[in-house]
Amino acid sequence: MPTPDDKSSDSKGGARVDPKLLEILVCPLTKGPLRYDAERGELVSERANLAYPIRDGIPIMLIDEARSLDKGAA
Repeated sequence: MPTPDDKSSDSKGGARVDPKLLEILVCPLTKGPLRYDAERGELVSERANLAYPIRDGIPIMLIDEARSLDKGAA
């Protein structure tokens, strides 16, 4: 049963992911590590240059759903 301390998602639509889950998740394209970007609520694959969204606390690990990272942006 969820408690008031349950921080699986917040009112802004962002989400937190269980750290144990982050330890086992890898990029589906490169099989490389992912970095959690709490500000944007996504998992970032530096190798693939993609960011996978997290919706309602669930990482969406589909390449078609990933956002391409623009290396040229400051």
